[in-house]
Amino acid sequence: MDNLAPLSLLALAPIVLVGVLLVGFRLPAMYAMPAGYVVVVAVAVLFWQTDWVAIAASTVQGLILAIGLLYIIFGALLLLSTLTKSGAIATIRTTFTDISPDRRVQAIIIGWLFGSFIEGASGFGTPAAVVAPLLLALGFPAMAAVMVGLVIQSTPVSFGAVGTPILVGVSGGLEGSSAVAARAAELGLDMPGFVSLIGFQTVLLHAVAGTLVPLFICCMLCGFYGGNRRFSDGLGVWRFALFAAFAMTVPSVLYNHFLGVEFTSLLGGLTGLVIVVLAARRGFLMPKRTWDFPPREDWLARWSGTLSPGDGETARADGGRVGFLAAWAPYLMVAALLVATRTITPLEDWLTGVAVGATDIFGTPVSQLVEPLYSPGATFILVCLLTYGLHRMTRRQIADSWRMAGSQLAGAAVALLFAVPLVRVFINTGGDFGDTAMESMPLTLAAGAAELGGTAWPLYAPWIGALGAFVAGSNTVSNLMFSLFQFSTAERIGIPPETVVATQAVGGAAGNMITVHNVVAASAVVGLAGREGDLIRQSLLPMTYYVLLAGSVSYVLVYGFGPGAGTVMLLLLLAVLAALVLLMRRADADKPPSRTAGTAPGGGRGKGEE
Repeated sequence: MDNLAPLSLLALAPIVLVGVLLVGFRLPAMYAMPAGYVVVVAVAVLFWQTDWVAIAASTVQGLILAIGLLYIIFGALLLLSTLTKSGAIATIRTTFTDISPDRRVQAIIIGWLFGSFIEGASGFGTPAAVVAPLLLALGFPAMAAVMVGLVIQSTPVSFGAVGTPILVGVSGGLEGSSAVAARAAELGLDMPGFVSLIGFQTVLLHAVAGTLVPLFICCMLCGFYGGNRRFSDGLGVWRFALFAAFAMTVPSVLYNHFLGVEFTSLLGGLTGLVIVVLAARRGFLMPKRTWDFPPREDWLARWSGTLSPGDGETARADGGRVGFLAAWAPYLMVAALLVATRTITPLEDWLTGVAVGATDIFGTPVSQLVEPLYSPGATFILVCLLTYGLHRMTRRQIADSWRMAGSQLAGAAVALLFAVPLVRVFINTGGDFGDTAMESMPLTLAAGAAELGGTAWPLYAPWIGALGAFVAGSNTVSNLMFSLFQFSTAERIGIPPETVVATQAVGGAAGNMITVHNVVAASAVVGLAGREGDLIRQSLLPMTYYVLLAGSVSYVLVYGFGPGAGTVMLLLLLAVLAALVLLMRRADADKPPSRTAGTAPGGGRGKGEE
């Protein structure tokens, strides 16, 4: 078969099946992913002529990767259970209610700002694994906590893990191309300078699209988890939300320009966190009316998992209370260790020097190694060991924390042990893995989209990036797969290729919101399993906004303002957002006052109106 259209549809089949099962039928990922794996193997063998030995090697590669992810998940679970059993969670909860009892403000500070900092330090899904259990401990429904953790995995992601998606993903994807080298020379740049230019255009696109992410989080919290399900309740904190957005995005642009892509999200998130926490403590732009979730007895059953806020909390052995600094020390140690291991070169080299896995699996070019000491999972476990002494935990408390973490790990295992092999089989197709001249499934799918896009390709480019991240579970891998394809497509239609590659990177970051293994991993750390489809449905809303806006802005950057499709799309998107605000306000006026709006967790009323 050499017709691009049917081949593209065949390549899309496993992804569509997983999406339909998860989102349409709301099946748990532990059932949807095995079905998707069977279909992708069938398509690879029957239509891409992929060798069975390559299928087996890709499956083993996926299993090794999945074990590495489960290692990270277990570390995050162990940290949460350790803080729960030591009693530190009670102190942490008080810390944020002292800043503000408003759940929207807590979500912005912990999710958007602290999460962006963790993304900049570690990446690879770690923010959701840190943010979700912390929000759960503060009293958020498990599903709401995961939703916040997923949505913030967008704006900072292109510069996560100290710039890996750009420095490894984009650079590796473009490496060795004479056309790329010629374009860099045309602009008077060497290859690192050309990658830095792409990184700067990427952060500019993120700065535009990311401005509304904190407000999206607030509206989604209120609309999906509020007492009256009013999205408009989220608008009551719009001043603070925009302030928090700019507090992160503006420094990120400056750090990118003056220091480089490595520090964009790392220092941008940290700077925003310091600015906003100091401002919030002084009441700057804070909502006058406090918003909280409805009483726990009114929560829908699907909101909660097997863990609830305060589950298993115990007192210290001496009967005292864990102090402020001691309670926060584990999270501070996690952040410090992640930064140190990714910025101190000798330490990084030593940790990455230890690797386990397999090379040339079954005689194929497929290899996969896991670095257990460099993994965030090792950081989590080390911090837990230090916390035992710091919080003076008893042997029973320590044993209970391990049992608690282990019992939660099984919920993610089945889904991940099929999801990641599915991805590797999908990617490892084409001429290197069978008797065929065809490109791999991802490149075939992207080529089909390019045929449809034509000169309006900047509008489609972020969707390809998002698709790559959804399938591969990584912005870095998406960039590795599609950067050269995006570059070549842009050159073919005569537009600046660096801008299109930057748009690819932004789309790949947005796709992280709905990546299956991120959803599964974040759900597992709060004891929530089987609700992956609901979470993907919710995260599709901000993801769609993100890629539409990024594509429209990219189009305008390429062609300028005019009667083109991108300008029309941008104006339509702005009009839709404005109309949604007006509709939410009107719906708010037609509904009775929310029982929980204006009520602090302790039962007090907020001052005045928003």
